[in-house]
Amino acid sequence: MQILSLIRNRFFQALTGWIDQPEEYASRVSIARDPQHGDYQANIAMPLQKTLNLPPREIANQLVSRLSIGDLCHEAEVAGPGFINLRLRDSFLAEQLAAAAQDSRLGVGCLPSRTFVIDYSAPNVAKPMHVGHIRSTVIGDALARILRFLGHQVITDNHLGDWGTQFGMIIYGYKHFVDPVAFHADPVVELSRLYRLVQSIIAYQNACPKLEKLEQGLNVARKQAAEAEAAAKVDSKQKKVAAAALKALRSAEDNLAAVEAIINGFQADPKNLTVAQQHPDLETQAQLETAKLHQGDAENLALWERFLPISIAEIESVYRRLDIHFDHTLGESFYHPLLSSTVQSLLDAKMAVESEGAICIFLEGFDAPMLIRKRDGAFLYATTDLATIEYRQREFQPDVILYVVDHRQSEHFQKLFAAARACGYTDIDLQHISFGTVLGPDGKPFKTRSGAVIGLEYLLDEAIQRAHQVVCDPQRMQKAGLEMSAEESQEVARVVGLGAIKYADLSHNRTSDYEFNTEKMVQLEGNTSAYIQYMYARIQSIIRKSGEQLDQDSIAHFAIQLTESAERSLALQLLQFEDALLQSLDEYYPSVLTTYLYTLAKQFASFFDQCHVLNADSEEVRRSRLAICFTTGRVLKQGLGLLGIGVVDRM
Repeated sequence: MQILSLIRNRFFQALTGWIDQPEEYASRVSIARDPQHGDYQANIAMPLQKTLNLPPREIANQLVSRLSIGDLCHEAEVAGPGFINLRLRDSFLAEQLAAAAQDSRLGVGCLPSRTFVIDYSAPNVAKPMHVGHIRSTVIGDALARILRFLGHQVITDNHLGDWGTQFGMIIYGYKHFVDPVAFHADPVVELSRLYRLVQSIIAYQNACPKLEKLEQGLNVARKQAAEAEAAAKVDSKQKKVAAAALKALRSAEDNLAAVEAIINGFQADPKNLTVAQQHPDLETQAQLETAKLHQGDAENLALWERFLPISIAEIESVYRRLDIHFDHTLGESFYHPLLSSTVQSLLDAKMAVESEGAICIFLEGFDAPMLIRKRDGAFLYATTDLATIEYRQREFQPDVILYVVDHRQSEHFQKLFAAARACGYTDIDLQHISFGTVLGPDGKPFKTRSGAVIGLEYLLDEAIQRAHQVVCDPQRMQKAGLEMSAEESQEVARVVGLGAIKYADLSHNRTSDYEFNTEKMVQLEGNTSAYIQYMYARIQSIIRKSGEQLDQDSIAHFAIQLTESAERSLALQLLQFEDALLQSLDEYYPSVLTTYLYTLAKQFASFFDQCHVLNADSEEVRRSRLAICFTTGRVLKQGLGLLGIGVVDRM
């Protein structure tokens, strides 16, 4: 039920005819932060002070007199400088909770349907998926699930990187460095090794010419910093200059250190130097292999067709484990045949022009143009993305396209969206759903001690193992009086472990970085999915012990009454489920839903501690509390399910 929207509508009616823009001011009703002030609070009077030329408290009192809300709330209270506090009637809460308990959708309505295309996950193939892919994958999946549940048409598309420069590097590596035995044993691992080897040689070859220039730059920066520091001692006005010079010195030191690390790391193995000497200008050679592939070279195309199914099968095995599904998997290779016509149509429409042999789109508000074809005829990501928008518009007619891609691509999407609007795609809402970086304990992007990116399969296995250690610990099980077969305990560990990885990501503000720590993720205390899953399992235990067969039909005979504050708080939280779902879509933040579920789980824990269920004072109270437990379990299960997280009946 949309209680917040219902109350805002009552304020809208009260404000209509009194002030301009009543909807804007009605939106200032919110859930009260402090329950002592009520359930909902309206901060409307103070912003209207200048408009109405009245004291805020007088405005608040007049607004309350115009407000018709007695069927939902007790009499509104004006507090402080003009806040309006509202407390819902217990009878209203009990009535609405009973209706939600009997409803297959828990009282959540459907919105007017819009068509969403969600572009997410999109790993580069021929390389194992790593921890960096987790964010796009689980955020995109959660948004798809929530949008579908609220009644929207959702089309999910995994825009695989199956045609880019990495294939030129892999093809070159396969032709010159492949270990046939290793490739036969595990093709994806060997292809990944070849990619990293070619990548490291290119990085080394690019770093060497920079070394002397960076050393010279560092010497200049040291001299300038020393001179600026000396000047600042004589003239305090020079302190800002000295600080800037010192900052430049630190930057020069960091740049040199980064290049030295690449060179020293590569030279640590003498064999690497020989390989680098035997394959000069490897970056260009790899680019030539890419160009040959794009031009239809028979050998390179055959290798690509050999590598692609192997790599996709590996990626899909990860998706199966995570219960991730896509409506379409249309990679870059799918759009390659469309790129020439896309560029030509832009030229014909005078949207694109030739500049120094390249084809560009000049966009208002951007210093540099958007390049869509290089001088050598090669296409770019921007070309593919424009062709993709054209295809999606033709095939799906979307109202909204969401690109769940990390924040480092922000500038690319700003240009892409500006170009799309300039090309006439003004009726599609294009949104970049950006996110931060997954960090290790050192605060840097999550890698092994050797610097290698950690494979996602390994992290999934580790999370399941840690979940088994925590949740299925023999002493804990014995204390809880639980006996589980090995098969059941493994299933519990799987559900808890995989849910922990998803929840840890989704519970953080998506634009923020977060630390990946499987040990913390699976704990049964704190803001973790394991804690919420445990509360769900506790509810199922209560219902089993009650001997009642509860379902949506039978629960209609269990009248709900709210006599204790813990009962009331839990009921209010349950009825705010739909509001939480809607708020999570305001700016596409699944963390709003995780916060709601964690709060609900804590509210249930307080209810369980303060209100006897099976040993209630009367049969009526017992049945009422069983109905509350039953509904709480359904909301927890549904909410976790919308995040792609499962539950278990015993933990």
